[in-house]
Amino acid sequence: MAPLSSLASIDVFVTTADPVSEPILYTINSILSILATDYPVDRLACYVSDDSGALILYEALVEVAKFATLWVPFCHKHCIEPGAPENYFELELPPLIGRASEEFMNDYKWVQMEYDDFKIRLDNLPDTIRKRSVVYNSMRTPEGDAEATWMANGMQWPGTWIDPTENHRKGDYTGIVKVVMDHPIHGDHHGPQVNAERNPSFNTTDVRLPMLVYVSREKNPSYDHNKKAGALNALLRVSALLSNAQFIINFDCDHYINNSQALRAAVCFMLDQREGDNTAFVQFPQRFNNVDPTDRYGNHNRVFFDGTMLALNGLQGPSYLGTGCMFRRIALYGIDPPHCRPGNITADSNKYGESTPLTNSVSKAIKQERSTTPPPLDDTFVAEMEMVVTASYDNGTDWGKGVGYIYDIATEDIVTGFRIHGQGWRTMYCTMEHDAFCGTAPINLTERLHQIVRWSGGSLEMFFSHNNPLVGGQRLQLLQRVSYLNMTVYPVTSLFILLYALCPVMWLIPDEIHIQRPFTRYFVYLLIIILMIHMIGWLEIKWAGVTWMDYRRNEQFFMIGSTSAYPIAVLHMAKTLLTKKGIHFRFTSKQTNADTNDRYADLYELQWTPMLIPTMFVLVANIGAIGVAMGKAVVYMGVWTAAKKMHAALGLLFNVWIMVLLYPLALAIMGRWAKRPIVLVVLLPAVFVVVGVIYVALHILLANVIPI
Repeated sequence: MAPLSSLASIDVFVTTADPVSEPILYTINSILSILATDYPVDRLACYVSDDSGALILYEALVEVAKFATLWVPFCHKHCIEPGAPENYFELELPPLIGRASEEFMNDYKWVQMEYDDFKIRLDNLPDTIRKRSVVYNSMRTPEGDAEATWMANGMQWPGTWIDPTENHRKGDYTGIVKVVMDHPIHGDHHGPQVNAERNPSFNTTDVRLPMLVYVSREKNPSYDHNKKAGALNALLRVSALLSNAQFIINFDCDHYINNSQALRAAVCFMLDQREGDNTAFVQFPQRFNNVDPTDRYGNHNRVFFDGTMLALNGLQGPSYLGTGCMFRRIALYGIDPPHCRPGNITADSNKYGESTPLTNSVSKAIKQERSTTPPPLDDTFVAEMEMVVTASYDNGTDWGKGVGYIYDIATEDIVTGFRIHGQGWRTMYCTMEHDAFCGTAPINLTERLHQIVRWSGGSLEMFFSHNNPLVGGQRLQLLQRVSYLNMTVYPVTSLFILLYALCPVMWLIPDEIHIQRPFTRYFVYLLIIILMIHMIGWLEIKWAGVTWMDYRRNEQFFMIGSTSAYPIAVLHMAKTLLTKKGIHFRFTSKQTNADTNDRYADLYELQWTPMLIPTMFVLVANIGAIGVAMGKAVVYMGVWTAAKKMHAALGLLFNVWIMVLLYPLALAIMGRWAKRPIVLVVLLPAVFVVVGVIYVALHILLANVIPI
């Protein structure tokens, strides 16, 4: 392995939209895991984007800086994984023996106690800020003026205030850049010797911490803030001024580093002697630690992550998936790969904006010049950083078009990856035996469907934009283009699947209406095609190591999504094309109302949403169809021919298959009764019998009233 001093520098981006929808504890644990990862502290910097401009997150970072002086050395001393304390302290400790174990247990108990105190301080931050603001407003705010929110240093907070007012409310506040922890001093530095009986001893441990920066870009009602892509581009510009690392990795606020070697693994791909220079980014799979053991709603999506994305390594590589992805900085700047790059490239202010220090940093990045320390944080430099996060900075530049993360598409990740692949870059997919990163996923069906609506709607937006895979991407390989086409048009298939799910309801059609039976040759052809598709699928999941349970969950949730979320996305897109108005998707909340005694309590809560109407209709129709089939079997079994009985059995099998695919929806409807699936096993046959009895009774009644 290369010496530490020769490792490339990395800027880590963490994005959060709202401390209410995205709990601060998630964000804090993500940051602590980054600070504690196994990478040289002088080659690592962490940038946190707060898209709410709330003081609470900044002050939480100040608390993080204090607790990190204990947590990070503890992790380095004892090789702690994961580096997120909330997740680490949930683990069961292995049996320990010997003197080393005594020292570890002393350190462990002390750090755990400090972490509990740290969480209490975080919980008290809203009250602390509110009470402090009341005191300062009573002393410094003239009567009749808006009541400000005050920082601990006695200065007014430039972001959003507790009592919103003009220029200090959500969507309308000035940009903020604050360096919470400055760049570490170079050279070995070890912690002081402390009382080993209680406090942890770090006398042989490097206690330096990476740089930590808080960024909240300016929001102005007159400008589009471009959602997550805009926040990431703001971080990209600020980091270019401060650290200008060669590589960048971004995380959603609920993702943390689970394997401290992950950053080194990604760098290995970037520095590979064969294709390293042409590798734009390394994407890791998304893993979740809050999903129920059965993965009812297919959150793990292993068919996609472990199958499709890994297979794309054989082409130009996987697409960018929004989080857990390490980029080469110049690839984000819109620079072509070395094998396609012209000899002389200059950073143009028309492309990157009016900031001269920023364009200079772009030039240095292109030349791969490594900076050792960031510039001094004087007033001029701070003003420059605040300028590059203004709402108007993107105007008249290529930011969001050919530079940085792409705007105007809800799925900024897929379209950004498409733009990079279209320039000729290749990418890599990296999986590790010990998962690199972990996060949280919406285990509530309603939130999960809203997430799917946003993803599928963004895919359709991309298809109907100039980034259409059919025409965009000059250097895109043919099969890579096909893969992107599949990623953008899949929601449209829901219209056919919805029809497919309703076809078995032929049992509800009166006997007088006859449907022509398909030709035998066509039936055989269809059977062969279905068998071939399933055989290919079986080979793929065997190759990818996907279990049958994961495959089944993928099929089930695809059916649920195809009868609910995907049609809604198609309707949204149709409305956009007709009205020329953009799509506004609901933000997926990561907040939970779950009972603290049941970590999966959200799984049993079904929040009604109109998009479930088609799915419910399909479920009820197929239940009714099975019941009617049973009733018809009683009425007509004596007069049906053998061929008709076979056709009836095939139709019934079709109904049952639809029911199997919608099984997770049935569990969601049951709520907490779903903890006992046996109830559903008993209830469904009872419903079938009731419907069958009703059909027989109606048949007898009508036969008596209307003699045949």
